Amino acid sequence: MANIKSQIKRNKQNQARQLRNKAARSSLKTDAKKVRTAVAEGDADAARTQLAATSRQYDKAAARGVLHRRTVARRKSRLARLVNSPSEG
Repeated sequence: MANIKSQIKRNKQNQARQLRNKAARSSLKTDAKKVRTAVAEGDADAARTQLAATSRQYDKAAARGVLHRRTVARRKSRLARLVNSPSEG
């Protein structure tokens, strides 16, 4: 346990940020899953719509520092490639 006031405050801040980031990452995983589900069902319009919304959420997460910008770019790219794949129809 920290004895220094500033470290006690820092620990509280870290805990609050950890919870906020965890919720954001969980939400992003759910959004990505919705895109993959739409692709699996063959619903191209829903997949594209969901991809746009998910990309926006990823960008917001990168801006807030929840995820690294390159991680966001990689995940968005993979989802876009999945949605735009020729096998999708």
